[in-house]
Amino acid sequence: MPQLPKHTDTSLSDINIVPFVDVVLVLLIIFMITAPILQSGIEVDVPKTKTVKEITDERLVITIDRAQRVYLGNEPVNIHKVAELVKAHTRNPSSDAIFIRCDESVPFGSFATVVDELRQAGIQNISVVTEPISSRPRTQ
Repeated sequence: MPQLPKHTDTSLSDINIVPFVDVVLVLLIIFMITAPILQSGIEVDVPKTKTVKEITDERLVITIDRAQRVYLGNEPVNIHKVAELVKAHTRNPSSDAIFIRCDESVPFGSFATVVDELRQAGIQNISVVTEPISSRPRTQ
């Protein structure tokens, strides 16, 4: 029976961390690229105004996209059920702030229908989300 040598010439205590650093940097780049996309799943070009109020707290947001689909948060909802769903998601519907993000290509009638549904349900604190004029170039 052959005997194995009891002493090896190489040391196994040195760990090569270069591949580990490479993988971590690639993951960091992937997360940096995908993080802005994860903030809002619904792409909307909101109107541009000179005065913009920042949304700092976690608020209830209603979104109307280019195809005039209505979303509560990131979930699609029926336009005629949006008010009762908002009431179910807020503690004090008459005073809690509700934000509406509406694509600038959506006809005013769709926007007015959503606002009317909210007002009929007793929700009065409605704000429209806009972005500053200088924040993005005009695309045609």
